[in-house]
Amino acid sequence: MTTKPKTTSEIKAMRVSGEILANVLKELSKKLQPGMTTKDLAVIADKELKRLGGEPAFLNYQGFPDVICISVNDEVVHGIPSPHRVIKSGDLVGMDLGVIYKGMITDAAVTVIAGKPNRSADEKLVKDTKKALSVGIKAVHDQVRTGDIGYAIETYLNKYKYGIVRDLVGHGVGHEVHENPNIPNFGRRNTGPWLNKGMTIAIEPMVTLGSGDVKIAGDRWTVLTADGSNSAHFEHTVLITDRGAEILTTLSD
Repeated sequence: MTTKPKTTSEIKAMRVSGEILANVLKELSKKLQPGMTTKDLAVIADKELKRLGGEPAFLNYQGFPDVICISVNDEVVHGIPSPHRVIKSGDLVGMDLGVIYKGMITDAAVTVIAGKPNRSADEKLVKDTKKALSVGIKAVHDQVRTGDIGYAIETYLNKYKYGIVRDLVGHGVGHEVHENPNIPNFGRRNTGPWLNKGMTIAIEPMVTLGSGDVKIAGDRWTVLTADGSNSAHFEHTVLITDRGAEILTTLSD
């Protein structure tokens, strides 16, 4: 379906959904440490979701087998939590979560370095990918076009010669996990579908230290960098307003 402006009650539900999601990611980021498995993180996410009154949007979505995607190092997105995948110091751990509250869905992701970083390049990648998300959000306003958001993100990242994953994109969100239109992390100004106030979208730059090319792992879910380079992923669900964008997947003051 194509995303549409949300009603007042739908926006209220998405604000609660987003705050639940932000709390879960905050808890995971705080508890993440070397020696844990990716399944350990999924168990924490599941418990926190239940405690806070949210439901997992990803569990069984198109067959995905867990409540959260945990992707490590060269895994860009959609990593399946495993009790056999042990997190090591310096690993880049991407945590991507969707939450349902009163039927409304929000989607967000963070990348955290476990323990001490192995390379300054990894630290910079995480920092710059997070900044690219902020740049994309700042480009949002009533009657923005998707190409304007992608252009802002791409222009920022190109300064540092990162790989931008083009096969994976942001999207509308709210009634479904993925709604049209797609919101690429690259583009040209004044191109693409128009976005209007009241719509809710997920912006999510996925960035690598190598090329932007990707491949699918044998589990048919995990997306890997084609060249084995490390990657980072940040995402927020935002509401388009008269004044710009309201980030829904953040903690309220």
